[in-house]
Amino acid sequence: MIIRLFKHFFIFFFIINLSCNNSNQSNSKVKENNKLSHIERIKKRGKLLIITDFNSVDYFIYKGQPLGFNYELAKAFADYLGVALEVQTNYNLKNTFRALHDGECDVLAMGLTVTKDRTAFLQFTKPIMQTRQVLVQRKPKGWEKMSKKELDKHLIRSTLDLANKNIIVEAHTSYCERLKSLSQEIGDTIRYVGTSEFLAEDLIQQVADGRIDYTVSDEHIAMVSQTYYPDIDIGTPISFEQNLAWAIDKGDEEFLKEINDWLTKYKKSNKFAFLYAKYFKNPRTKKIAESKFSSFGGGRLSPYDKEIKKESAVIGWDWRLLASLIYTESRFNPNVKSWAGAFGLMQLMPVTAQRFGVSVNSPPDKQIAAGVKFLKWLDNYYKKEIPDSTERIKFVLAAYNVGMGHVDDARALAKKYGKDPNVWTGSVDYFILQKSKPEFYKDEVVKYGYCRGVEPYNYVSQIFDRYNNYKNLIKG
Repeated sequence: MIIRLFKHFFIFFFIINLSCNNSNQSNSKVKENNKLSHIERIKKRGKLLIITDFNSVDYFIYKGQPLGFNYELAKAFADYLGVALEVQTNYNLKNTFRALHDGECDVLAMGLTVTKDRTAFLQFTKPIMQTRQVLVQRKPKGWEKMSKKELDKHLIRSTLDLANKNIIVEAHTSYCERLKSLSQEIGDTIRYVGTSEFLAEDLIQQVADGRIDYTVSDEHIAMVSQTYYPDIDIGTPISFEQNLAWAIDKGDEEFLKEINDWLTKYKKSNKFAFLYAKYFKNPRTKKIAESKFSSFGGGRLSPYDKEIKKESAVIGWDWRLLASLIYTESRFNPNVKSWAGAFGLMQLMPVTAQRFGVSVNSPPDKQIAAGVKFLKWLDNYYKKEIPDSTERIKFVLAAYNVGMGHVDDARALAKKYGKDPNVWTGSVDYFILQKSKPEFYKDEVVKYGYCRGVEPYNYVSQIFDRYNNYKNLIKG
């Protein structure tokens, strides 16, 4: 009886002690993270987390490639920090501010108007550019044949004439603040409604289509919109020039200085001049925005979306993940051929292609089907040992790129060094990188020798990064 009581006491004491140790370890990790600066936390995480706007200027997909002024600017900053970029979109500005305060992102990398009210809860970077707010209205029928003087008679050209007009704008934006102030300035009522259902560019389109009469937009966004909606007029400013900047949470002076120091240098570079011209002075802007392969225009990724959706069901993947793989392999070009002999959309090697019933002359749908059969075969190979389907995808992608042998070697090394051979990130991916070093590729557990591990490492990372961009901007 005494022995049994002692056993129960020992087990109870062990559990309590273990719980305390775990709690202490957890607390120490929190304390350790709290001691790190924001930059150190980002580097430790390996990612810069941003929220940006989805529109035809800041962030969109064109022919499978993520593009956009603020997207590319943020990518340049992430590269400067030596980390990856992870992008989120939020269609409600109020929720965007909350996400920043809750630590769900590091930077609001969007064209935020710097206002006095916002400085109470945000820290703005140095200005990225200047703009002003303009009224967006529809030109009358037959405007092409009118003189400027005649056209102006049909349009609002004075802010005094906004009295008793109905204006729909994006909610929680500086447009609401400006219209409220303007109503006071003209001494009359401006009937404006802030909507969370539509973004500024959606409302511009509604003006162009005749569904609403007026909206307000930043001039640089409106100028781009006018290239593909020529029936809109944006010639009536309703504000003075205003600064646009990124924002971070209040109180992080060190992080703000890091961004500002980088931004000051970058804005003086040719890279920034090229980036600005690319999005705001580019005659191809209209073509890109109207393209059926733009997320803003047609919402398609490639000419083969239908076939990709069909075949992705075979392997149980999100079709946008398969599309990301195909973009990485061939940029959706069915005729591309590599120096090693891989060909087509899926860049299958001749031996693998023959095994799955296709050749260099096979049509795109057959190429995709054969590539998916190979992916399915790899998935089955790893299924028993890696039951988690999401984790298994990373191994499948790595094996598709570099071969199963090298991936299995990296798994063996992970196991030998006390890491989980069934987890890619932070475990097997580390050892695939090490396979380019003699002390690792000559290890007794390695069967397939040297591997330029940076290629499969980047391959998996790039496919998932692009897939996350596709999920942000393209419907599933």
